[in-house]
Amino acid sequence: MPEITSPTAANTSLDAEISAALGKRSIVLVGMMGAGKSTIGRRLSARLRLPFLDADVEIEAAAGMSVPDIFETHGESHFRDGEARVIARLLDSGPAVLATGGGAFMREETRSRIGSKAVSIWLKADADIIMKRVKRRADRPLLQTADPAATVGRLIEEREPVYQHADLTIWSRDVPHEKIVDECIVALHALLCNKRTAT
Repeated sequence: MPEITSPTAANTSLDAEISAALGKRSIVLVGMMGAGKSTIGRRLSARLRLPFLDADVEIEAAAGMSVPDIFETHGESHFRDGEARVIARLLDSGPAVLATGGGAFMREETRSRIGSKAVSIWLKADADIIMKRVKRRADRPLLQTADPAATVGRLIEEREPVYQHADLTIWSRDVPHEKIVDECIVALHALLCNKRTAT
């Protein structure tokens, strides 16, 4: 009689192989606001037994003020400089799952650092999904405009060609969060572990 492997055992095996293959590298989630980076990141970190870090939360802690307040008081350029420093520090602190702000990956220095110290996953979401998720929130400085939908459209157009440089792309859509996490796990395993098996 063939041995039946429970899904849980199979998942645990995949998770452990990914963690081992990562070594000291982190997993960095990139993409638009509302793509689910924090939500998926928390679940992914639990699956892989890694710490979860949210770059915006860390920036707020370092600055002693909220992201909207930093934008309002010091401007976007000041915020981006601080964001780059915080992400560099977090990437140096060992393996974790890191959710970044929507604009972080646009900075070449940050992108290069992520490329050398992490595996990046672009959570790709279309404009309708993003608007549905962010329209009830007042903490998005870039959406404090007369036409938030047009702003989202413009940001997607500007950012997607850069997000495409991420190591992996996973579609973020209205399905159970665990389904997206499972897709991340399968893609990470294929990227990190199948290469090793082949050599």
